Amino acid sequence: MTEELGAIDLAARADKGDGPPADRSLPREIWVLVGSAFLIAIGYGLVSPALPSFARSFDVGVTAASAVISAFAVFRLVFAPASGRLVNGFGERRVYFIGLMVVAASTGVCAVAQSYWQLLLFRAVGGIGSTMFTVSALSLLVRLAPPAQRGRASGMWATGFLLGSVTGPLVGGGLIAVSLRAPFVVYALVLVVTALVSGLFLSRSALSGRVPDDGQPTMTLRDALDHRAYRAALAASFANGWLVFGVRVALVPLFVVEALNQTPTWAGIALTAFAAGNASTLLLAGRWADRRGRRPPILLGLLISALATGGLGFLTSLPLVLLVSLIGGIGGGLVNPPLSAAVADVIGNRSRGGPVLAGFQMTADLGAILGPVLTGLVVEASSFGVAFALTGVIALLAMLVWLRAPETLPVAPTPARAPS
Repeated sequence: MTEELGAIDLAARADKGDGPPADRSLPREIWVLVGSAFLIAIGYGLVSPALPSFARSFDVGVTAASAVISAFAVFRLVFAPASGRLVNGFGERRVYFIGLMVVAASTGVCAVAQSYWQLLLFRAVGGIGSTMFTVSALSLLVRLAPPAQRGRASGMWATGFLLGSVTGPLVGGGLIAVSLRAPFVVYALVLVVTALVSGLFLSRSALSGRVPDDGQPTMTLRDALDHRAYRAALAASFANGWLVFGVRVALVPLFVVEALNQTPTWAGIALTAFAAGNASTLLLAGRWADRRGRRPPILLGLLISALATGGLGFLTSLPLVLLVSLIGGIGGGLVNPPLSAAVADVIGNRSRGGPVLAGFQMTADLGAILGPVLTGLVVEASSFGVAFALTGVIALLAMLVWLRAPETLPVAPTPARAPS
C-alpha cells in the first residue's frame, strides 16, 4: 500500500509542477556543477592509474594495495549520514566548498607519504571531503532540475565527470613516467582551483542558496525505503560502486600490468577506454530516461556491465581488454543518469532529502569498499578471471532486483478535452 501511495504522490508532484517548470534549458547552476565535475574528474583520473602502483611501491600485496581504494570509500561511508545532515542544516554551497578543500588537502599530503600506512591514512581522510561535495552536488541537482529533465540533468553532470575521467587517466599515465607522486600534486591544485571558481559562481546565485524552512517535512531514509524503486536503486548503486569505483580502479590496472605484462601507461589507457564508453552514452541514457522511463536503460546497462566485466579477467589480448573495457563503460553509462533520476523522483523537489541521498551514496561506497578487498582476496586465492566473474554476478543480481521495481518517471497531466 505504501508503494501505491508513493506512486500517487509522484504523479501529484508532477501535476502540481513540483519545483521549477520544465522549461527549455537547465538552470545555470547545474552547468556550474557540470563544469566542476569535469575538473574534479580530471584530477581523480590523474591519480587512478598511479594509486595501486604507488601503494605497491611500499612492498605490499595486491589486497593491501586494493585497501587504499577501499579506505577512501570507508570514510565516505562512515561520514555520509553526517554529510546529509550538514546539507540540510547549512546548505549545499557551503558543504560543497568545504568538501572540495578537504579532498585537496588530503591529496596534497598523499604526495609526500613516506610509508604505506601514511598513504592509507591520508587517502582515507579525503573520503570525508568527497562525501561532502558529492551529497551537496546531488542535493542541488535534485532541487534545481525540473522533474521532466532530471534524467538530462543527471546525464549532464555525470558526463562532465566522465569526460574528465577520459582525459585524466591519459594524463596521469604520462605523469607516472615522471613520478608516482606527481599526479597527487596536480590533483590537489586542480581541486583548489575548482573550489574557488565554483564557490564564486554559486555564491552569486539566489537559486542555489540555502532553502528556507517552508514547513515541508524532510524525507527520511525510512520513508524512502518504503518505495520499491528506491530499494532497487540501492541495489544498483551497490553494484555500481563495486564495479565502477572499486574493482575497475583497483583491479583493472593490476590486471593489465601483472596479468598482461603491460606498463602502467596501458593501465591508464584501459581506464580511459571504460570512461570513454561511459561518456558516449550518458546523455543518451538521460534523455531516454526522461522520455521512456528510468527502468529500460537501467536494466540494459546492468546486463551489459555484467557480461563485459564478468568476462574481462579471462582475456589475454590487450586489444580485446581495451574493447571490452569500452563496452563495459557503455553499460555503466546507461545506468548512471536514470538511477540518479529515479532517486530524485522518489524525493521530489520540495522535500529536503539529504539523508536519502546520503543513503543512496552509502550503498555505492559499501560496494567500493567490499569490491576491491574481496576480489583482491579472490585474485590471490584463485585468479583474476574468477574475481571479475564475481563482479559480473553482482551486476546481474542488481538487474534482477530492478525487474521487480516500478517505474518512477512522473506522468505529465493529461490535457482536459474540450466538450464536444
